[in-house]
Amino acid sequence: MWDTFILNPMINALLGIYGVLGGNFGLAIIVFTAVVRLITLPLTLQQQRSTQKMQELQSSKKWLDIQKKFKGDKQKLQEQQLKIYKEMGINPLSGCLPLLIQFPVIIGLYQAIIQALAATPVQLLTLGRHLYDFVSATTIPLNSRFLWMNLGQPEHLSFPIPVLTILVVISTFLQTKLTTPPSPDSQGSQMTQMMTWYMPVLLGYFAYTYAAGLALYFVASNLLAVAQYAAMGKVDWRKVLSLRRTA
Repeated sequence: MWDTFILNPMINALLGIYGVLGGNFGLAIIVFTAVVRLITLPLTLQQQRSTQKMQELQSSKKWLDIQKKFKGDKQKLQEQQLKIYKEMGINPLSGCLPLLIQFPVIIGLYQAIIQALAATPVQLLTLGRHLYDFVSATTIPLNSRFLWMNLGQPEHLSFPIPVLTILVVISTFLQTKLTTPPSPDSQGSQMTQMMTWYMPVLLGYFAYTYAAGLALYFVASNLLAVAQYAAMGKVDWRKVLSLRRTA
């Protein structure tokens, strides 16, 4: 099922885009990232609407009064919060859906990059089992070079400075600061602060450890997300560039 719905479509999409772009696998990854962003746009818009509703709710007098009234009774406070969510038609988990979808995309893309860059006879045979009939096999083996990198290997193996890893950390930090709403309570604020620093470190580790093609996907995805928010007029650069905790 994984191969049918995740891996095979990704491999064939990458190879198809690679062929159209004249054999540039780096550009193929960037275009593929833009296509993924376009496909998941409805989920992104849903996340934005959910975030906006949550911000409006958490700054309302009714919400703040409940926080104060049941401050010492966490169970009662949660019951009242869920009641308000139901009344307002808000699903507190809906904002997490795009993030949850991103993880199988990351795993699938990493596997697709490694499979697509097959070079040995055994690897080429394995790749052939994933190809659709309409995908031309004349482009295989692929040209894995892009700028200074071999996209099938970690960047630091071919270049002394992990430029992409640095860009992944910076762009993930900016994107997380941009898309994570502030929380009015201390516990939520601590969670927000943790995510702001945890995600850049985690993706930076992936970018440094695994194939450079995956790091290129991270950078392209983050920059496209920031550009999308900027195009919608939702970028608060003072918030994005602030290192202080928002509460």
